[in-house]
Amino acid sequence: MKPFTLPEFYLPHPARLNPHLQYAREHSAAWAQRTGILSEAGPTGELVWDADRLERMEIALLCAFAHPDCDAEALALVTEWYVWVLFFDDDFLAKFKHTGNRAEALRYLERLELFMAEPGCATPEPENPSEAGLLDCWERTVGSMSAGWRRRMRLSTHNLMVESIWELDNIARERVANPIEYIEMRRRVGGAPWSANLVEYACGAEIPDRFADERPLGVLCETFSDAVHLRNDLFSYEREVRVEGENANMVLVLERFLGLPTQAAADLVNDIITARLKQFEDTAEVDVPLLFSERAATPDEQLAVARYTLGLQDWQAGGHEWHLRSSRYMNGGMSSGPTGLGSGVARLLPGFRIQRNQHVPPPRTPGPLPVDGLRMPYTPAVHPQLALARADVPRWLAAMGMLDPVVGWSGDYADDVDFGALAALMFPDGSAAELVLRARWCAWGAYANDLLSKVYRTQPVAGREQLRRLAIHLTDAAPPPATPVELGLSDLWRAVPDLADGPARDRIRDTLLRMFGSWAQVLENETRGRIPDPVDYLDNRRMAAGSELLTALGSARALGPELADASVIRQLENSAADHAALVNDLYSYQKEIEFDGERHNLVYITQSFLGCAREAARDIVVDLVNERLCQFEHLVGEEIPAFVTDYGLDDEARDAVLAHVDALRNYLTGNLAWHVGTARYTERTLRRSRPKPVPAGPNGPFVSTLAHPAGFRSARTGAPAQR
Repeated sequence: MKPFTLPEFYLPHPARLNPHLQYAREHSAAWAQRTGILSEAGPTGELVWDADRLERMEIALLCAFAHPDCDAEALALVTEWYVWVLFFDDDFLAKFKHTGNRAEALRYLERLELFMAEPGCATPEPENPSEAGLLDCWERTVGSMSAGWRRRMRLSTHNLMVESIWELDNIARERVANPIEYIEMRRRVGGAPWSANLVEYACGAEIPDRFADERPLGVLCETFSDAVHLRNDLFSYEREVRVEGENANMVLVLERFLGLPTQAAADLVNDIITARLKQFEDTAEVDVPLLFSERAATPDEQLAVARYTLGLQDWQAGGHEWHLRSSRYMNGGMSSGPTGLGSGVARLLPGFRIQRNQHVPPPRTPGPLPVDGLRMPYTPAVHPQLALARADVPRWLAAMGMLDPVVGWSGDYADDVDFGALAALMFPDGSAAELVLRARWCAWGAYANDLLSKVYRTQPVAGREQLRRLAIHLTDAAPPPATPVELGLSDLWRAVPDLADGPARDRIRDTLLRMFGSWAQVLENETRGRIPDPVDYLDNRRMAAGSELLTALGSARALGPELADASVIRQLENSAADHAALVNDLYSYQKEIEFDGERHNLVYITQSFLGCAREAARDIVVDLVNERLCQFEHLVGEEIPAFVTDYGLDDEARDAVLAHVDALRNYLTGNLAWHVGTARYTERTLRRSRPKPVPAGPNGPFVSTLAHPAGFRSARTGAPAQR
């Protein structure tokens, strides 16, 4: 019996089939035989793959659907890349995931990386089919691609290989990831960013290097990846979870986290897919053209990005068609969807429902939203110079002109909110001068957020210009400050060398620029009256909340770039950043939703996405916060020691990592302690600085499309969510 019925998918683009399918099928089968893929034995002596299994998987059909326009040779080469990556996945499963041999897995993966050398550089002799296949595909591809593409392809291949250890560790510990962690890691281990690199090759259109790191292009890749991976989770649930015993599947993650039956979890995964596809379309139709305008893109650059975007759309449509046919997945007896007159509209209906929810907000229920159940095993420390910072902040705000009645800020407000305490709790170590600077940064960030909400949400053109000018103030050609927020930033930026120098200062600058970009995205959504989907919100929230900035300010000298880029450090920082940002969402709910009329709060977004009451949404966010703390503790207790051992870190590097852990622990502990005690979010303060709350209004046409009759259960209390 099937574990669930596959849901109705949103299929906005029809699949097309490459006419060179048979050539690719024959060529790739011969290639697999030649590289030894069809003769490699697993630990039990049985073949990992044989010719019959390769034929039934129809990998050539996947590539012919995914890349309908490339020529025969390109299609054959892309197919061989996919034969290699799918074989690698199954080979790694057989040799290491089932045996749990972590040390040998690391050696295996480290050697694989050696076979992606720059043109003209020597490589070792392959010792197994995975190495032989990767070397052959790499050498036949990179000659026609730029250094920028080779760098991106090498990184995405590294990620899908090395992050396999994450799956291996979770299987060994019988650990199911939390939803935020799962989506973050699935992008790296799942291979869709790697597929997006091959789209560039197959389309003959590389992303221009100067656009590769821009947010709209990143969102195109992330939404493509999420939709591809989550679609695969639906089709592969039976094979991976029920047969092979894996625990990296979003259906299983939601079953565990929300207490849902399997069918309800599968339906919710499908709705997340639909939301990500709608975000892809929105980005392609709105954000990419704006990027072209802002960066004066040439016609050739615009054409390359357009062809790349179309290639990603083709892959989505073709990947779905392949999943319906491949023997690799759960698809027996499934209908391919409606056909005939009107079927095109029927395939779009899930997208219409998601879009309606994004523009029809749930009611704004008035009154405080009590927060309880947040777990914190650490005791906050307080900087001994708290009184100094507490006295300095109001004076500095006054000198910068930020005690602004339009924004609702006054001397009394600054005293009540107590940004000095925020800095003293998050950064209990360091000199008095460093504490004062960090407290000023905290106050400036809060003022800038209130300014965007109170003033620029109704003046988006002026808001975009203000954000553009803030970025200029981080350069040597900065104009004289024209507004209090510019004056404050200029003053703080001049003082950054007192906190960090050299690469650390560059990191703070890059973090500020990303934060300004995230604020611009929030402003764009608010201006358009759009509620972001939960995944997009969480991706942007880490930067918009200032978590990355505060982390950089708090540990600017702690880690060198080689350690800062390590996967376990990134996971550690992201878990702390999410914890801090979502704690803020819980405590700021009344301020942001009732008084400021905003849409960017995960409690409110959860209300919209799941169609539940705010109390139920609050409980879900509380569970997420606690899960991110559990992940932080898991990383500190299990992953960091393994990282130190696996990579043979010397004493200096190990001490730097441990100091960074301590700084992050202080950050998330102090942030929670401040939110519990500050007056910034109390109703008395809100009514004094914002006397006119947004009317609650009737429910209107808002309906739940994603809630399930079985309901959601809080992981903390086990109680059903109320809708």
